Amino acid sequence: MSPSRAPAVWRRATTILTGCMLAAGLAGCAGAAPELEMNAAAKLQQQVLEVTKSAAGGNPAAALKSLDRLSSDLDAAAAAGHVSFKRHRSVTAAINSVRADLTAAQAAKKAAAEAAAQAAAAKPTAAPKPLPTTAPEVVVPAPAPAPVPVPANSGRQDNSSKGSSEGNKDKGSGKNKD
Repeated sequence: MSPSRAPAVWRRATTILTGCMLAAGLAGCAGAAPELEMNAAAKLQQQVLEVTKSAAGGNPAAALKSLDRLSSDLDAAAAAGHVSFKRHRSVTAAINSVRADLTAAQAAKKAAAEAAAQAAAAKPTAAPKPLPTTAPEVVVPAPAPAPVPVPANSGRQDNSSKGSSEGNKDKGSGKNKD
């Protein structure tokens, strides 16, 4: 049973009990031997009101306690002859129906409370996260480039080879003496 259905269950329980008690009260006003004496009816109706208030207030445990008192007072009134056997049986049937509804509502309320407690326990706490404990990064400079090898002639060009411009100075342009 879902928590959203619980009020409907309590309304049903209240309606059943109230209807039984009103019928019992009206039957007590009849001219024949009453099925329920007026004093007993007033006392039982007061107890039905307690059950109704507890159930409507969303407290099925208190409603069940009130229902237990109602049941024992009904049994005592029947034993004293203030309630007929027929009336006792019909009111007891109504009480049992209401008891089943209230027990289901109480179980649903307990299950919802347990589910909420489990959800709260599973929720992570808001503790601060520890800072990372890694060592600081050390930056190592790149090695310097290797020196470029210097030629043995210290970078001077050897102009003694053929084809150089100095070696052909005596040859004029257009003159090929070779």
